[in-house]
Amino acid sequence: MGLCAAAGRCGADGRGIAVTARPLGAYVAVTAAYWAFMLTDGALRMLVLLHFHTLGFSPVQLAYLFVLYEVAGMATNLSAGWIAARFGLTSTLYAGLGVQVIALLALTQLDPEWSVAASVAFVMGVQGLSGVAKDLAKMSSKSAVKLLAPAGDGALFRWVAVLTGSKNAVKGIGFLLGAALLASAGFTGAVLGMAAVLGMILLGVVLFMPAGLPRGRKGAKFSELVSTSTNVNWLSAARVFLFGARDVWFVVGIPVYFYAVLSDGTEAGNRAAFFLIGTFMAVWIILYGTVQASAPRMLNARARPEAALVRAARGWAWALCVVPALLCTAALISPAPTPALTAVMVAGLLVFGAIFAVNSALHSYLILAFSKSERVTMDVGFYYMANAAGRLLGTVLSGLTYQIGGLPMVMGTAALMVALAALASGRLRDGTGEQPA
Repeated sequence: MGLCAAAGRCGADGRGIAVTARPLGAYVAVTAAYWAFMLTDGALRMLVLLHFHTLGFSPVQLAYLFVLYEVAGMATNLSAGWIAARFGLTSTLYAGLGVQVIALLALTQLDPEWSVAASVAFVMGVQGLSGVAKDLAKMSSKSAVKLLAPAGDGALFRWVAVLTGSKNAVKGIGFLLGAALLASAGFTGAVLGMAAVLGMILLGVVLFMPAGLPRGRKGAKFSELVSTSTNVNWLSAARVFLFGARDVWFVVGIPVYFYAVLSDGTEAGNRAAFFLIGTFMAVWIILYGTVQASAPRMLNARARPEAALVRAARGWAWALCVVPALLCTAALISPAPTPALTAVMVAGLLVFGAIFAVNSALHSYLILAFSKSERVTMDVGFYYMANAAGRLLGTVLSGLTYQIGGLPMVMGTAALMVALAALASGRLRDGTGEQPA
C-alpha cells in the first residue's frame, strides 16, 4: 500500500512512490502511536532524574545517565533513515515502540544493592535502548508527515506543527505523570505499569494500522544518508545549538536547582518537591507544544512564501538569545537561591519556552520543505541526528556547568549556544533550491 501526496488521488506520483486516497487515517494512527511513546518517554526521564537524585547522585552523574540516550539517538537517526527507506516507515515505527517496552522492562531489574558505578552503567545502557526507540519513532512520524500532507496552502507546516506540538504537550504530561508515579507507586511499579500500557498500544497499532505509509525501496543505498543540500546541512547545524541551548538547563541544572530550593530533606518535603518540579517541567513542555502547534497561525503561514519563513527562522533565533542572557544576568546579581530569583527563573524559562517553540516549529517545517520526497527519511534522519547531537552536548554541559559555575554558567552557556544557532540559521538560502553542500 502506498503513500499519498494529496487526498483524493490514487496511483503513482511519478517518482515510483505509490499514493493512497486516504492519508488522514495513516496520519492519525502515526500521531496516536507517537503520543503514546512520548508519554512514556517524558515520564521515564522524570522518574530516572528524580529517583537517582534522591539516591545522592551528583549533577555530573545524573547527566551521565542520559549520555548514552543521546549517543544512541545520533547513531539511530542515521541508520533509521536508511532502514525506513529500505524496509518502510511502519517497520521503524513498530520497532521504536517495541524497543521502548524492552527498555522499560529492563529498568525494573535495577538492584538497589548495586554500587553507584554499576547502577550508572546499567541505567546508561537502558537509556541507550530508550534513545534508539525514541528516534526510530520520531523519524518515522516526522517523515510520514512529508509524504502524507496535502500539497499547497501551508498544509505541510500545519500538519507537522500539529504532530510536533501535540507530541510535546503529551511529553509534558509525561513529566508530571512520572513525578506523580514515583511519589505514589515507587520506581519499579511505575516502570512496570508504563511497559504494560505501551505494550498494549503497540499491539493495537500493529493490528489496526491503516494503509498509507510506504513499504520502502530495495535500491536505497546507505551512502545516501549524508545530505548534499546546503540548506539541510546548515539547518542541522542550527538544530545542534538550538537543542543544546535547551537541554543545558533542562536536563539537570534547573531540576537540581529547584530541588535545592523546594525540598527540606524530609520524605514529605521530597515528595512535594517531586510534584512541583514535575509540574513545572510539564507546564513548560505543554506550553512549548501548544505554541508549536499554533506557530503556523501565529506566523500566518498560509499567506507567507517559504522565503519569508526562512527569514523568520533567523529573526526568532536572535529573539530567543535575549532570554537566557537576561536570566544569566539575574543569576549573577543574586547567586544564592532566593524566592525572587526562583520566580524570575520560572517566568523567564516560560518565555524561553514560547519563543523556543516558534524556532522549533520553523525548523521542523523547513527540514521537510528542504527535503526531496524520494529521500525524505534520510534527510530527516540526518537532521534528527544533529538534534540528538545537540541534546547530547546540552546534557553533558548541563551537569558540568551546574557543578562548576551554578545557575549563571548554565544560563550563560545557553545564551551562547542560541547565538550560534542564530548564526547558522543566517546561512540558510531562501527557497528550496538544492545547492551542493
